[in-house]
Amino acid sequence: MLRRIAFLLCLLAAPALAQLPAPEPATAPAPATKPATARVAIETTAGTITVELETERAPITSANFLRYVDQKRYDGTSFYRADPVAPNFGLIQGGASNDPKRVLKPIPHEPTTKTGLSNTDGAISMARGAPGTATSDFFIIIGDMSALDAKPDQPGDNQGFAAFGHVVEGMDVVHKILASPTSPTAGEGIMKGQMLEPKITILSARRVS
Repeated sequence: MLRRIAFLLCLLAAPALAQLPAPEPATAPAPATKPATARVAIETTAGTITVELETERAPITSANFLRYVDQKRYDGTSFYRADPVAPNFGLIQGGASNDPKRVLKPIPHEPTTKTGLSNTDGAISMARGAPGTATSDFFIIIGDMSALDAKPDQPGDNQGFAAFGHVVEGMDVVHKILASPTSPTAGEGIMKGQMLEPKITILSARRVS
């Protein structure tokens, strides 16, 4: 009798179990949204370099660069320095070079520890003296120079250089400028022998879609 009752209970339970809704299919996580950026084409006498600026991750530094672009303050300036540390490794530097008619006020320093960016191959970064003195001048990296990133655990000026974007087109032009002739005597301190002769003129710098 007990076995029969148990059997009947199983029969009664079976339809109820059959009517349970099917589990919802697992949904894939939404793709991460890419941080906002802006592109600028730097047209030079050696060719065009297009950079993508990290306007969301490095807002202060990117906004500063775009002020110079939008006010056409880079037009007629130059890439004036090339530092070929080794083959396919070094940096080129350009900007208004302290021209008082072009230079705007210095900006606060945005270290790589804050932005999450790094001074690696193709990075565009701000030239500076002490932290918080950057104005118009910038440099583009060839090779991995992450040693220029902020190093909070190191003594002295450990704030590094503020990377704020990277080259998306025209690295061949960057390499061409790096290999351009320099004066053996021009420049001061560590920059002696790194001044381009002739300089590479920046014809224009404009936002691109």
